[in-house]
Amino acid sequence: MTLIWKLLRQHVSVGQLAGFFFANLLGMLIVLLSLQFYEDVVPAFSGEDGVMKNTYIILSKHISAVSTLGGEAQTFTDADIRDLEAQGFTRRVGAFTASQYQVYGSLSMGGMGIGTDMFFESVPDAFVDVQWPAVDAQTVPIILPRSYLAIYNFGFAQSKSLPKLSEGLVSMIQLDLRLRGEGGVERRMKGQVVGFSTRLNTVLVPESFMQQSNRELAPAAAAAPTRLIVEVKNPADDAIARYVQDKGYELEDNSLEAGRATYFLKVVAVIVMAVGLLISLLSFYILMLSIFLLVQKNADKLQNLVLIGYSPARVSRPYQLLTVGLNALVLLLSFVLLFWIRGIYLDRLWEMFPTLAEGPVSMTILIGFALFVIVSFFNIVAIRRKINRLTPRSPKMFKRGLYSTLNGK
Repeated sequence: MTLIWKLLRQHVSVGQLAGFFFANLLGMLIVLLSLQFYEDVVPAFSGEDGVMKNTYIILSKHISAVSTLGGEAQTFTDADIRDLEAQGFTRRVGAFTASQYQVYGSLSMGGMGIGTDMFFESVPDAFVDVQWPAVDAQTVPIILPRSYLAIYNFGFAQSKSLPKLSEGLVSMIQLDLRLRGEGGVERRMKGQVVGFSTRLNTVLVPESFMQQSNRELAPAAAAAPTRLIVEVKNPADDAIARYVQDKGYELEDNSLEAGRATYFLKVVAVIVMAVGLLISLLSFYILMLSIFLLVQKNADKLQNLVLIGYSPARVSRPYQLLTVGLNALVLLLSFVLLFWIRGIYLDRLWEMFPTLAEGPVSMTILIGFALFVIVSFFNIVAIRRKINRLTPRSPKMFKRGLYSTLNGK
């Protein structure tokens, strides 16, 4: 291998290989950096909490003084739901179901008990991105708003000299629940917090539990939904805002704005990655052009090597190792630069969003290795095919090549 490389490297153009190296490094870095930046930044703009997707919006009807004094019900009718389902921006619609019975929750800590009246709501399970634990006769899983925990920690607990609670600690504590329905029917259960949401301003329970408890505790009660959860195709669609305004509906928690920010961030990330891939393709073309020119200049030497017994695979190996080595160096340097730049922008992000968690890097690393394998594979195949075209593959070609070699032609 060393003797073959010494023979073939005479026409290697360092400038062309350097051009490929830096172009490929730039393209790879742009692709990986844009992907990782999206993973790190999108939670700050989308408010992701693991409970709801960013394509979900929550609608309610506007409550005014006139409607309140007039006793007008601010509920959604079946016609309202069908009209919403017929809109082009809608994928599916779900209704919030409220508890039709009284709920009282209490908690004992350090010899001191606290309790409050509560309420339950549910949405179809397809709209919740957590796996509900099984509901039994004694325990009901609950998803709480993060704002409730903040109110307790920075309001109630501070004024009453009670310990502050973290999300993990609250998830380990069971609430004592007392459900009271029609005719004094009462049911005692335990409540287990299984998640927290920044977008749902309600105490959420599984839909199956809500339906069963309403049947048992308030069989005669029935109420139309006051809120709807809607999965939209594109949160940045202007038709959503126009429809909401025309109907006089209200959007909760600025979910539309968050969805728009996430959508545009995703579009920008895709565009930047496309530019990076284009630069990588151009660098791939530069490398292939350089290798092909190098092979063409060494065509006579390659043919002579094959004629004296070297196989085309062995002859092409130095060029293949050269390209794979350059690709590996590009990948390694891309990772080094990526984590260096990531450390810089994460410091800036943490100044603006102190509670922002780092995004995962596994997908970025996987994409980097996938690009390395794909590009290297095409490099190896292209070089092998090019050398196969230049080497004799038939007895007639072998004799012609041998005759030319012996006569110095």
